[in-house]
Amino acid sequence: MTHWYRSYAPSWLQRWWQPPAPAKPINPYRSIRPGPDIANAGSSAVLGMQRVDLCLADNHDEHHTSHFYAAAAKEALIVRRGEPFRLRIYFNRDYSPSKDAISFIFSVTDDSKPNPGHGTLTALVPHDGIDFLGDPLEWGAGIESHEGQILTVLVKPPATCPVTEWRLDIDTKLLGDGSRSYPLPLPIYILFNPWCPDDQVYMEDRDKRKEYVMHDTTLIWRGSYNRLRPSVWKVGQFERHVLECSLRVLGTVGRIPPAYRGDPVRVARALSALVNSVDDDGVLLGNWTEDFSGGTAPTKWTGSVEILQQFYKTQKSVKFAQCWNFSGVLTTIARALGIPSRIITCYSSAHDTQASLTVDVFIDANNKKLDAETTDSIWNYHVWNEVWMQRPDLGIGQYGTYDGWQVVDATPQEASDNMYRVGPASVLAVKHGEILRPFDCGFVYSEVNADKLYWRYNGPAQPLKLLRKDTLAIGHLISTKAVLKWEREDITDSYKYAERSEEERSYMLKALKQSRHAFSRYYLNDNFNEVEFSMELKDDIKVGENFSVVLKVTNKSQERIHQATGQLNCDAVLYTGVGAQEVKTMGFELDLKPNSTEFVRMEVTFFEYFEKLSSQAAFQISAACRVKDTDYDYYAQDDFRVRKPDIKLQLGNGDNASIVSQQEIDIILRLTNPLPIALHKGLFTVEGPGIEQPLKFKIPEVPVGGTAAATFKYVPPYAGRGTMIAKFTSKELDDVDGYKHYEIEPRPGDVLQPNGSHRRSNIIRRRTDVIP
Repeated sequence: MTHWYRSYAPSWLQRWWQPPAPAKPINPYRSIRPGPDIANAGSSAVLGMQRVDLCLADNHDEHHTSHFYAAAAKEALIVRRGEPFRLRIYFNRDYSPSKDAISFIFSVTDDSKPNPGHGTLTALVPHDGIDFLGDPLEWGAGIESHEGQILTVLVKPPATCPVTEWRLDIDTKLLGDGSRSYPLPLPIYILFNPWCPDDQVYMEDRDKRKEYVMHDTTLIWRGSYNRLRPSVWKVGQFERHVLECSLRVLGTVGRIPPAYRGDPVRVARALSALVNSVDDDGVLLGNWTEDFSGGTAPTKWTGSVEILQQFYKTQKSVKFAQCWNFSGVLTTIARALGIPSRIITCYSSAHDTQASLTVDVFIDANNKKLDAETTDSIWNYHVWNEVWMQRPDLGIGQYGTYDGWQVVDATPQEASDNMYRVGPASVLAVKHGEILRPFDCGFVYSEVNADKLYWRYNGPAQPLKLLRKDTLAIGHLISTKAVLKWEREDITDSYKYAERSEEERSYMLKALKQSRHAFSRYYLNDNFNEVEFSMELKDDIKVGENFSVVLKVTNKSQERIHQATGQLNCDAVLYTGVGAQEVKTMGFELDLKPNSTEFVRMEVTFFEYFEKLSSQAAFQISAACRVKDTDYDYYAQDDFRVRKPDIKLQLGNGDNASIVSQQEIDIILRLTNPLPIALHKGLFTVEGPGIEQPLKFKIPEVPVGGTAAATFKYVPPYAGRGTMIAKFTSKELDDVDGYKHYEIEPRPGDVLQPNGSHRRSNIIRRRTDVIP
C-alpha cells in the first residue's frame, strides 16, 4: 500500500510519522473481532480499530443528502463541502492523547497520482476541540469527544474541495513504536454546497434551494408562444446510480482533471458538452428527424432517470434526444452534484448561425423561402438551463458582479472553442448586450433578442431588397417553473428590456457594434403605408379539428383603389422551424376600394394536414403579398400549433381520496381519442415515486370517440408530496402526456415528534423520517 502523505505531507509530519502496517478494511456497520495480537496486547500495543461509525443518518441529514439512493442503501457517505461531518471511531483499547496519534488521509479515488498541491490529497491530524476547524478554504479536523475507547471527530472539507469520489485511510500510531493503517471500504462523495456561504454555488434563499436543488420533479414548457404547453419531467437526481453516473462523467466524458472538479464554472461548461454526444460520446444522441428507429423518440421520455441509468450501464450514448431532453438531463446532473439549476424555455428562439445578431430569411420572386440561403432559423421554442454560481472570473462590470444565474445549453447547435456547447453565460451580461463576455453571451443574446429580417433575393448578381424588419419576432415568454408552485414564472425581463423600449434598442445597437459580422443592408422599402396587412390565427384548435388561416387586408386610402396579389402558405415543420412540408397553398387577388377591408381565408382540414404533421403538431403559416403599381412587398410568418389532449389520472377514489404511505391504492389512466380516425398500437408509460422502472400498458386500438384506459395498483413509498407522470403514444397520435400532484399522509406509527435532533426535510420525507 502506498502512503501518499509520506511524499507530500509537511516535513514535520513526515518526521513524526512512520510507515503504518496494513490492516484489513473496516466494516463501518458492525464490529469486527480484533486479531490475537490486538486482543492480547497491553496498553503499549499500537492502537487498533474495532469499527468506524460513519454516522450516516446524522451526516446525511445535516448535509441534505439523505434522499440519495446510495445514502438510504448505506452504500456511501455523501457530504457537502465546507461543512463538517462526524466520524465515531471505536478502538480496541482506551485512546491516550499523550502517546496515541491518529491521522486521516483523504485522496481522490480516480486520481492515479493524488497531490496536495492539486487539492486531491490531504493528511489531517485532528486537534483537540471543534470550535475552529480552520479556514473555510482548507481541510480541518477536530476531536469532538473522547470517552475511553471511543473517539468522535469532525472533519471539514474545504469550500473549494473537488466534487468527486474520495477514499479515506485512517492511520494510528503509538509514539515511538510503529503504526497501522485502516482503509474504509465505503466511498465518500463530496458535493457542491449551496447551503454554505463560502461555496461558490451558495444560494441564500431557502425556498429556492428547495426548488432548484432538492425537488426531483419539474415542469418544462413546450409548444409555441400562442399555445404554451407544460409537461412534467422526472428529474430524479436521488435515484439509483444517478449520483454515481453524474460524478463519473465529469472525468470520463467531461475530462475534467480531479483538481478542477471543484470549480463550478468549469464543471458547468463541461456539462453543456458532455450531455450531448457530438464531440465526446456523451450521454444523449440528438435527432431532429421523424425517424427514431433504433432508439426512443424524444417525446417518449418522461424523465432523466432511465436515460442516465442506461448510460451508466452501457457507457454508450442514449438514443434519442431533442432540446428539452438535453436540458432535463443536465438539470438532473447539476442538482445531483449540488449546483442549483432550473430549466428555461424561450419561445420563438433564434438560431443565429452567422453571429450577425439577426435572423435572415430569403424569399425568391415566387414568394418561396430559399432554404439553401436561409441558414438561420427560429425555433417554436428552445429549452436550455440556468445554473446558479458566482463568477469571479468575470470581475466587476458596469452593472456590478456577474454572479447569479448563468446560461448553459447542452443542445448541440454551434461550436464554442471547437466543441458543441454553450456557457456558462451570465444572464446579466446578456441583458446588457455584453456579447463578448465568456462564455457565448453573443449566441444567447441572439437567441432571445435578434432582429428578424426578410430579404427579396433575385439572383446572385442582383441586389438584396429588405422586405421587412421585425424587431418583435424573437424571444417571447421566457419561462421556468415557479418556486414551490406548479405554474409558470415569466423571466423575460431578466434577459431583455421591454420590447419597443429605449433601453432594448440601445442595448441592441451596442451589441451590433460589437459584432464582427458585416452583412450589408440594401434597398429599404418605399415609404408606403396605404395598404395594411394583418394575419389572424385562432389559437385554441384541438388536433383532429379543421382550422383557418385568415389574412386581413385594409386599404386606408380615402381616394385610391389598390390591387393586392399574394398567397397564403401552410407548412408542417419541426419545432425547430426547419424541415418544412407543404400542407396547402392558396393564391389570391384583391381589388381594394378606398377605406375598405377584405379578408382572405384558407381552410385547412384534418385530412390535409394529418399525414404531414410532425410529432409536436407544429405549423409555419406565411403570407406573401404585393401591392400593384407600388414597390411595396409584404411578408409575414407565424408559428401555429394544434393542441393535444391531456391524460387524466385518478388516484384512489378521486380528488378527495386519502393517500397513505405504504398503503395500496388504485391508479386509473384515461385518454379520449380526439381524432376522426381510430388509434392503433397505443402505449401508456407511467413514472412516479417508488416506481423503479417505468410501467407500460399496451392499448391495441381506440375507436373514434373512444377512451383508452389502464389501471394498476400503487403503493406510495413515503409521506410527503408526490407527482405521477403519464405518457401516451400511438401510431396516429404521439406526445400526449398528463400528470397528477398529490399529498401522501404518513402512517400513524411513522410520525416522529420534532425535537432538537430532527429538522424538517426540504422535500418529500421518507417513511422512516416523518414529521407532522
